[in-house]
Amino acid sequence: MKKKFFLMLILALLLFLCFPPLIEAQEQEVSQNPISWDNWRAAKESAEKYDQEGDYTRALQYYLEYIRQAEGLGRLDLAAWGKNNAAYMIIKQHKQDSSTDLAPAKKLLEEGLAIAEATEDCKLKLQSNLEYIKMFIKD
Repeated sequence: MKKKFFLMLILALLLFLCFPPLIEAQEQEVSQNPISWDNWRAAKESAEKYDQEGDYTRALQYYLEYIRQAEGLGRLDLAAWGKNNAAYMIIKQHKQDSSTDLAPAKKLLEEGLAIAEATEDCKLKLQSNLEYIKMFIKD
């Protein structure tokens, strides 16, 4: 009995030690891409794919890369849309689980609204999403 418990403990420890690096490597892979239009498009496509699949956490990860790529390309108008979309993924998570922290979404939306290059359509969406968040977060 003790031998079986000891083997299970070792197996659990090995799994714990082996899998976190794989998950971290996947997350780092997204954020280590060089700045390019191809990488911006890939981030956009992946974000939209995961959003459609309902995997809002992964979609958020790719929208953050979308923002990084857009900023690196000097396209602040696209970065503003990315901030809106990333915030909206957090809002979608909140709609599924009301314990989701909306503070990061609020920050993204406020940053997006501060971008002078944001289009009027984008500013309207940013403001609309911020109004939703303000129903749950009081200043």
